[in-house]
Parts: sequence; structure tokens; C-alpha cells
Amino acid sequence: MTSNPAGTVAGTPSGRLAGRRALVTGAASGIGRAVATRFAAEGAHVVFADRDLPGARRAVAEVTGAAVAVEVDVTDEDSVAAGYARALAEVGPLDVVVANAGVQLFGADAPVADLDLQVWRRTVEVNLTGTFLTLKHAVRAMTGRTDGRRGGSIVCTGSPTGLNGEGRDFTAYSTSKAGVHGLVRTVAAAYAEHGIRVNTVVPGYTETPLVTAISGDEASRAAIVARTPLGRPGTPADVEGIMVYLAGDESSFATGALFRVDGGMTSL
Repeated sequence: MTSNPAGTVAGTPSGRLAGRRALVTGAASGIGRAVATRFAAEGAHVVFADRDLPGARRAVAEVTGAAVAVEVDVTDEDSVAAGYARALAEVGPLDVVVANAGVQLFGADAPVADLDLQVWRRTVEVNLTGTFLTLKHAVRAMTGRTDGRRGGSIVCTGSPTGLNGEGRDFTAYSTSKAGVHGLVRTVAAAYAEHGIRVNTVVPGYTETPLVTAISGDEASRAAIVARTPLGRPGTPADVEGIMVYLAGDESSFATGALFRVDGGMTSL
């Protein structure tokens, strides 16, 4: 694990998350990295959690707020539990957890009749079981805190493919994300009495390393942008603001909800 001590954040941060302690999975790249970096800019002490520890370290090295990098494989419960223990030791009891780590196996995921069982298992293992383990240990950490604070905020990254027909050629991915949406509602209902809020953010087509199979193909990219009413692909920066909102006090009455940041894709 590596750390970057608290410093001066570039620009003019609002400090909306000052004093918060957050863990973000999948923080070595893409949406996770952008969100974790924004949290640090907003004053939070952030754990960049990823199975790619060198990537998480590189991300932390570019943060001018308070951040640490921790290796976490969300498919391995021992790794998840150890990651939370290290987070507690490094930054203290967590106020915010973002369950963002995921995979989309382009070229392997397929319509159901053509889908290989191992592709199904790998996708569900990372996207759904990994989210389950992240939430399981987040809830344990938040209900067991001894710092006088109560509860916390958990945010999961969903997908339009779990809501409509966008993912018809991605059976495993679409199903895993629909499962995440259901998991969020269940956990939100079960732990509201403990002051734990759980919500889903649904980004639309967002250009990150996860989707180079689309972004690198002109026809595929044009087709998906054409289905987005705002007429452009999303970027990780488009997701940061709603994550900050859900992590902070402004969203204190929001739980079990689904927040779409998809350029209007699922409004059609």
C-alpha cells in the first residue's frame, strides 16, 4: 500500500466531503479513478482500492489531497476483508464506500444461446459477487464503527444494460448489472435503520478503458452515441458530481434509489 499525504488541492474545491473517509473499488482507472480523485479534491481521505495495485499507486501519486492505495480483489472475500482492515488502519472508520469495480468481456460475452459458461461465471463473479462482498464488508464496517458517528453512504455503479435492451448482446454483463440494482434495493431496506444509505448510479456509454472495443470502432461508437439524446459519449467526469452528492449530507434522504447519468439513453 502507498500513500499521498494531505496537501493543497489544485483549483478551488468546495470541500463538500471534508472530514469524510471513503473507499472506492476499481480506482486504478476509469470512473473509479475519477470519482476517487474528485472525492480527495472535495476534502475526503480516500482509499483507492484495486486488484491492480501499481495502477492504484499511480493514481494516488497524482492526487494532491489525502489518499492511499490498497490492493483489493473484489472476488476474494479474504482480500476484501483485509482491504477494509487496512483502510481502517490507514484512514479510520469509513463514511463512504463506492462499489465500482467491474468487467465487461467484449468479444466473449454474447446472446444467451452463444454464451460460454466460463464467461458468464467470470462476469457474475466480478460484477455481482464482487459488489456483494464489497457491500457485505462495508455494512459490517459501518455498523461496527466506534468513533461516535452513525451509518454511512454506499454507492454502486450500475448500467443501462440492466434496465433496457442496450445489452442484448451482453447477456452476462447485463444480468450482473440488473443483479446489482436489485442488491442495492435489498441492502438499502435492510440497513436504513442503522443510518446506512445505499444507492445506484447508472452511467450511460462512458468512454473509459473498459469500452475500448466500442470507442476504438468508429461505426460502433457512432451507433451508441446516436442512441444518446444528448448526442455525445459520457466521460468519467460526468459521473463525479452525482457521486459527490450521494456521498455527502445533501443526499441524506436518498436511499434505495437509482440515479441515471446516461445522457438520456434510458429515457427513450
